[in-house]
Amino acid sequence: MVDLPSVRRLEAVGFRAWPAASVQYDGSWLIRLNAGHDSKRLNSVNPLDPSDYRDIPVRLEKAAKRFADYGRPLTVRQTPLTPPQLVAHMDAEGWSAFSRSLVMTVDLAEREFGDGIDHLPIKDVGRFVDACIGIGKSDPKKKAALAEIINAIKPESGLFLFEDAETGPTAVALVVQDNDLAGIMQFAVDEEVRGRGVGKAMLDVCLRWARLRGAKKAWLQVEAENSAALALYRGAGFSEVYSYIYRTPRA
Repeated sequence: MVDLPSVRRLEAVGFRAWPAASVQYDGSWLIRLNAGHDSKRLNSVNPLDPSDYRDIPVRLEKAAKRFADYGRPLTVRQTPLTPPQLVAHMDAEGWSAFSRSLVMTVDLAEREFGDGIDHLPIKDVGRFVDACIGIGKSDPKKKAALAEIINAIKPESGLFLFEDAETGPTAVALVVQDNDLAGIMQFAVDEEVRGRGVGKAMLDVCLRWARLRGAKKAWLQVEAENSAALALYRGAGFSEVYSYIYRTPRA
């Protein structure tokens, strides 16, 4: 059984850690949209109460119009908080399901860090964003939108960057601390150095920094098909709390 209070809290800190430009509510359905960035988490309907299932077709139609205004396809993020009636409606209408992700946590009080080196976060958002785009081989045109998202984060955050003097950035990570919870975001390792312990070193740096600032638990979201990342996180003691998928109407 999924612990719904834990899901609600992790969902809330997740929204604060990755803020959307437009946030609107339809009942307890949270509608997040961002014209400048196509991240699914920033452009989705997020139901937050399993008992809120009134007028499903009408509310989906209204949401679809909002998404169309942003040039986005209507997308529902289906979590354990999604009403079963809404899930049944999407199933009956033949909505597609894709991008299953896991939300995982680790207790920092029980985490051993060894004698690793402490790294200080950098202050240069532009430099960090450039590294994210380079390592992730993303479209450089997304730089302004990604910088805007990071600058909009309200809780304390740390931007971590590993660099090689000759080849440039090798790993990046964003840590967002929200009271006693710390989220690991934008975690990426350059493919040229994967398998050399760089990811583990970066993860240790992030978790150590979070614990020194009072975080009791760390959380992250990872695609279920990313076997390398899952192996790294499970090796660090992370375990799954719940999963979610995205749903879109049949074309």
